[in-house]
Amino acid sequence: MNILIVGSGGREHTFAWKIKQSPLCKNLFVAPGNGGTEKIATNVPVQVTEFEKLGAFCVENQIDLILVGPEVPLVEGIVDYFKSKDTLKHIPVIGPSKDGAILEGSKDFSKNFMVKYGIPTAASRTFTASELQEGLAYLENHSLPAVLKADGLAAGKGVIIAQTREEAKDALKEMLEDKKFGEASAKVVIEQYLDGIELSVFTISDGSTYKILPEAKDYKRIGEKDTGLNTGGMGAVSPVPFADKAFMDKVEQKVIIPTINGLKAEGIDYVGFIFFGLMNVNGEPYVIEYNARMGDPETEVVIPRIKNDLLEVLVKVAEKKLHEVTLDVSEQTATTVMLVAGGYPEDYDKGKVISGLENVGEVLAFHAGTALKDNVLVTNGGRVIALTGLGADIQDALSKSNKAAEKVNWEKRYYRRDIGLDLLALIEK
Repeated sequence: MNILIVGSGGREHTFAWKIKQSPLCKNLFVAPGNGGTEKIATNVPVQVTEFEKLGAFCVENQIDLILVGPEVPLVEGIVDYFKSKDTLKHIPVIGPSKDGAILEGSKDFSKNFMVKYGIPTAASRTFTASELQEGLAYLENHSLPAVLKADGLAAGKGVIIAQTREEAKDALKEMLEDKKFGEASAKVVIEQYLDGIELSVFTISDGSTYKILPEAKDYKRIGEKDTGLNTGGMGAVSPVPFADKAFMDKVEQKVIIPTINGLKAEGIDYVGFIFFGLMNVNGEPYVIEYNARMGDPETEVVIPRIKNDLLEVLVKVAEKKLHEVTLDVSEQTATTVMLVAGGYPEDYDKGKVISGLENVGEVLAFHAGTALKDNVLVTNGGRVIALTGLGADIQDALSKSNKAAEKVNWEKRYYRRDIGLDLLALIEK
């Protein structure tokens, strides 16, 4: 089979690494890809939202299946575009159509969806710029801290947790009046703060059947002990010790099944991944957010634990025969540590020469923001390389990831050294 992966980050490199192992895979392409995918596949110089160019490439190269990694092309309707063209509609695209991707594309839609189908989530209200005064009045009596979320896509940066009423009001004004997050904050969701431990749960669906993938916990803050600015993710761990069978049964019954049934009731034929961003509050799961794709860097710990031929699973999804698949998941723990550019998530330099990747040994190096310039690997993003270690437990896997992190270098390279340590503290209790 000829496969096209759409995207350029660590998630897409991980998909490419796994799909490349399948005997079903003949030719593998990644658009636009990165320095890591270039070594195992053919990078295609087309951006993720250039649907016409992607379509032309698929016809020319007889693509048999497309896997869409990031959220933007899904929310903008890549699946709908392919379905609308006679020359393309025969090519299965793994990812939801626009009406399914709105689960991630609009926080307001997803909150209303959860309320409608009885899915546990924080209480909330949504306000637009014309309702700013109502929003400010609402904050007068809101519990603290207050969570403010841009309704649309904001590259993982559209959430503000305000500790004081003044901070909350200032944030609401900045988002609605000053358009801090552009059109993404044309609406703002104000919601109750949930105090608990976060985790990410993933399913893959063919529209009727779903399979639950390994869960993960990611680390968003730039600083150790979860301090500083939010990022796209500084590391991840899978499995999550507190996500035992009893808890995961609650997740399935209270969250996953009502979500799948709700999508069907809405007439949405949802094909692809659903990411459930959850909060464990005293043993009960609450949905913080949906994403219409796999997480990053969670993919870098989830996919290496799946023993199945991933391409075989995706073909079953495309054929609507996912019920025939039994997922085989490794008992090993996977940890990933993200190496980032100095200054990230604010201003950072690109083009720094990367050295030492040949010294990481058995650790998997998934490229997130790299490029090959004149055959030299350089940084090309804020999050640069995810280093995934596999081991008997968190300590074993993490020691491998951290040792590898010390061996990979470029000017002003930074990473967190405490990924997973909070989970170790929980286990020790």
